Amino acid sequence: MKIEKSTIISFIFLILIASLYRVMPGRPFGFAPQIAMALFAGSVVTDKKLSFLLPILSLFISDVFYEILYRNGLSSIGGFYHGQLLNYVLFAAITVIGFNIRKENVLDIIAASLVGATAYFVFSNLAVFVLGGLDINGLPYPKTAIGFVDCYTVALPFYKMSVFATLFFNLVLFGGYYLVNKFVVKPVVIA
Repeated sequence: MKIEKSTIISFIFLILIASLYRVMPGRPFGFAPQIAMALFAGSVVTDKKLSFLLPILSLFISDVFYEILYRNGLSSIGGFYHGQLLNYVLFAAITVIGFNIRKENVLDIIAASLVGATAYFVFSNLAVFVLGGLDINGLPYPKTAIGFVDCYTVALPFYKMSVFATLFFNLVLFGGYYLVNKFVVKPVVIA
């Protein structure tokens, strides 16, 4: 299928804006658009192979930005780290969740937002615990029930912001998509 030039430019712009937003100083941790982008791409992009590109490319570009800032002493957060590949796998899985969203069904979008943010919270923190991620003191979580609970407890503020961000950015993405298709252009099938 043919993809219009304006659609390609829109997606490139969306990827760059989301990437830059993720590395913006002062942004609340956990408040980022990538989970919403994964759900949106899974729902809206008809070529399912291409739907993975939107969130993964956004995440990768922002990781490159983080790494550049880190290497130049402008950020304490490195872009590339041990276990990072799991983040890309999780965003691919969240994109699959988006396959089930009916893009004009608000309840589908809200449910998928909650499922996507929760799945990311559960699996990313499980990986932190299992793979020896560090706590706020720079020490690995002890491999005990208390260490497991601490790992998730410390991450709760990030989870809360992730849920808010996913709901907010899905309002922007799906809402904007609906408004543009209703009032600006005829719906275009994205391949």
